[in-house]
Amino acid sequence: MATDNYFVRDMRYSGFETPQLPKPSAIKLSTESIKGMQIEYVEIEPLPFLNTDLEVDGTYPPVIEAFRQKILHADSILFASPEYNYSVTGPLKNAIDWASRPPNVWADKPAAIISTGGGFGGGRSQYHLRQIGIYLDLHFINKPEFFLNAFEPPAKFDSDGNLIDSEAMEKLKEILLSLQAFTLRLQDKC
Repeated sequence: MATDNYFVRDMRYSGFETPQLPKPSAIKLSTESIKGMQIEYVEIEPLPFLNTDLEVDGTYPPVIEAFRQKILHADSILFASPEYNYSVTGPLKNAIDWASRPPNVWADKPAAIISTGGGFGGGRSQYHLRQIGIYLDLHFINKPEFFLNAFEPPAKFDSDGNLIDSEAMEKLKEILLSLQAFTLRLQDKC
């Protein structure tokens, strides 16, 4: 049974403070190593700042509606975000808010979170996203968790932003397998 998963992550940030999140690695792993899983990357960069004046007679601008439809038709969601000020980034919160407008298209979706950063590897942003998810009626997997301190040796990413750390790659695979199993369980397809 195939599961269609959508990868919602912040725009690609480069530089020392916010390393590339393992988007290509998650998509590659799902294609090569996880039977029945397909991941599509969903862009959030084109979304305008939340402004309910853009909603007209229950409809949304085309870019918002396209985003909402991708979330609505996803079997599950994989979130990826660095941590800013102990929380999710503004662009991700904006995307979350657009998709939560009536009708809330996040409702009843299984989800998982991955993050990279320094120190705790974005862990506090994950915990805040879980709090947000309660109101949205998202169902997050509890274990395993994926927090990657991108600045500790050995190097976790190559110069193109690809995840090269074998231990982290294995943990990422565990997250994807857990998300797939949880998705099938919630859909009563196992």
